[in-house]
Amino acid sequence: MSESSTVFPLLTATAALPAIGAIATAAVPAARRTAAKWLALLVSLATLALAITVLVRFDPDGDRYQLTESHAWIADFGVRYELGVDGIAVALIALTALLIPFIVLAGWHDADPLETGSRRWRPTQGFFALILGVEAMVIISFEATDVFLFYIFFEAMLIPMYFLIGGFGDRAHAGTDENAAAQRSYAAVKFLLYNLVGGLIMLAAVIGLYVVAGNFSLTEIAEARANGSLDMATNTERWLFLGFFFAFAVKAPLWPLHTWLPNAMGEATAPVAVLITAVVDKVGTFAMLRFCLQLFPEASKWATPAILVLAVISIIYGALLAVGQRDIKRLVAYASISHFGFIIMGIFAMTSQGQSGATLYMVNHGISTAALMLVAGFLISRRGSRLIADYGGVQKVAPVLAGTFLIGGLATLSLPGLAPFVSEFLVLVGTFARYPAIGIIATFGIVLAALYTLVLYQRTMTGPVKPEVSAMPDLRARELVVVAPLIVLLIFLGVYPKPVTDIVNPAVKSTMSDVHKKDPKPEVEAAK
Repeated sequence: MSESSTVFPLLTATAALPAIGAIATAAVPAARRTAAKWLALLVSLATLALAITVLVRFDPDGDRYQLTESHAWIADFGVRYELGVDGIAVALIALTALLIPFIVLAGWHDADPLETGSRRWRPTQGFFALILGVEAMVIISFEATDVFLFYIFFEAMLIPMYFLIGGFGDRAHAGTDENAAAQRSYAAVKFLLYNLVGGLIMLAAVIGLYVVAGNFSLTEIAEARANGSLDMATNTERWLFLGFFFAFAVKAPLWPLHTWLPNAMGEATAPVAVLITAVVDKVGTFAMLRFCLQLFPEASKWATPAILVLAVISIIYGALLAVGQRDIKRLVAYASISHFGFIIMGIFAMTSQGQSGATLYMVNHGISTAALMLVAGFLISRRGSRLIADYGGVQKVAPVLAGTFLIGGLATLSLPGLAPFVSEFLVLVGTFARYPAIGIIATFGIVLAALYTLVLYQRTMTGPVKPEVSAMPDLRARELVVVAPLIVLLIFLGVYPKPVTDIVNPAVKSTMSDVHKKDPKPEVEAAK
C-alpha cells in the first residue's frame, strides 16, 4: 500500500541521483581519474537541476508539506518512507545542490595521487564518490517526514564524512609534517565520536517517541498534538526534547559541544571543510525547527532561556577564539561557531523575524563561508601553509584572489549590502523584541567579527610582499568559475533577499503556530 501526491517521485529522484552517481563514480577504473571527476561534476549539476525543479514546483502559499511521497516500509513498527518539503527544506535543498558543484570543482586536484614516502593518497574516485554520497544523505534528511527515516540518514552521513576528513586531509601538511596523518585521524575520530554519542542519545528519544505516539510520522504526531488526541506528560516531553536537541546541538555545533569542528575543518581539505560547515551542519539547525519545535512545543518553550544563553555564549566565545587564531582555517571554523550561535538564537527567540532570519542565515552563511573558505583553500594550496604569519602582501601579486577573499571576509562580518547582513539583522531584531538583554549581548559578536576578519585580511593581504608569496599566481579560470557565482549571490541576496524570504516565511508562520507563539507587540505604536 503506498500513497503519493506526485506522479513522478521528484523528491526521491533528487536524493537518489547523487547516490547513484556516487556508486558510478566509485566504479570508474583507477586509471581514469579525470573521467571520475567529470562524472561527479555532471551528476552534481543534474542534481542541481532537480533541486531547481523542486524550487519551481513548490508553492509558498500552498500546503505546508508539498511534493509528498508516502510508502509502507517496516509496517510492523509503523515506519514509513515519507518525504515532504516545506519552504525551509526547499531553501536548504537548493543551497546544498548549489554548493556541491563548486565543492567538486574546488577539489578537482585535492585527491590526485601523491607519493609521500610509503604512503599514497586514497583513490581520486573515492573522494568524489564520498562527496556525492554526503549530498544524497543531506538532501533526504531535509526531505524526510518520518522521524525514523530522518534518523537513519542523519547518522549515516557520518561515515562518508569520517573518510573525507581522515583519508583526504589538507595537503598543506603533506611531506612536511610527520604527524599529519595522526592529526587527520584524530580529527576524524573526534568528529565521529561526538556525533555518534549525540545520535545514540537521539535514538533513545526516537524510541521513546514511538512508545508514546505509536508511530514515527512527523505530520501525524504533530497533528495529534495540535488537536489534543496525543497528550504527553510534561516530564516525558522534556526528556524527549532534550534527546533530540542534544544530537542537533552537536551537529550544529553549539557551545560546549562544538570542539570537534575546529579540528575537523582544520585537517580537512578546504572543499570538505565547506561541506562540513555549509552543508552538513545545517541539518542540525534545520532539525531544531522541524522536529524540536513541531514535536515538542511546550518543552521547546521551557528550554528556551537556557538555549538562548548557550547561543549567546557560542556567539561571543567563537568570535573571541577566532580573533586569537594563527591558523586561517581554524579561524573560519571558530567564526562559524559564532554564526551558528546567531542561527540558534534566532530559532529560539520565538519570533517570526528571528526564525525567518535564522533560516535566511543558514542559506547566507552557507554561501559566505563557501566563498571565504574556498578562496582560503586556493591561497593555502599556493603557499603550502595555513599559518597567517606566513603571508603578507598577497594583494600586490594576486589582486583578484585578494579581492574575492576580502568580499568573502566582509560577508562573514555581515557588511550591509552583502547577504548575511539581512539575516543577522532579522535575528537581532527578532531576539531583541522578546529578549532584549540577550540581543544586546549578541551584538558584541558583530564587533568581534569585524576585528577578526579585518585583522586576517590585513596580515595576509597587505604590507610588504614576503619572498615566499612573491611568485604566487592569481586565481585561474577554474577557480574563478568556483568563486565568481558565490560573490554574485552574496551581493544579489544582500540587496534583494525577497526570493528566499517569500519561500521560508509561510513555513516560519506554521512553526510559530506549532509553539503557540505570536510576535510581541511594539511598545510604541507606529503613527498612522
